[in-house]
Amino acid sequence: MIRKSLGLRARKTNQTQFGNYVEEQTCRWLSARDVTILKRNFRCRAGEIDIIGRHQGSIAFIEVRFRRSNQYGGAAASVDARKQQKLIRAAQFYISSRCAADSAACRFDVVAVTDNNGELDFDWHQAAFSLDDMTHAF
Repeated sequence: MIRKSLGLRARKTNQTQFGNYVEEQTCRWLSARDVTILKRNFRCRAGEIDIIGRHQGSIAFIEVRFRRSNQYGGAAASVDARKQQKLIRAAQFYISSRCAADSAACRFDVVAVTDNNGELDFDWHQAAFSLDDMTHAF
């Protein structure tokens, strides 16, 4: 019984560490594409936003999704309507609390990260969804 609980905790820690690694690599990849990283792991009672950045005059709220393969629709397809709603609510909280004076346009991006034989592949879906249209743009 104790071994199982310790194993589960260790596995969760490893998943968290790997998730942090993927997000860090994604930030580096985005920075090389002229995204200024404003905030990582923004948390509020409405939810969490992995990365908030500025790109081409817009504030981009960026969800990072990792999958080991594209089986079952891949990483980008996992951002369903429910997750989009959570991201939108968290973004509204961020805007109202941090950017009241900033009138920059906002968008919601998804970076799908997949494992390609030990290398990370990044697929950046800019303006993947919006406040007006809750359908996927993938």
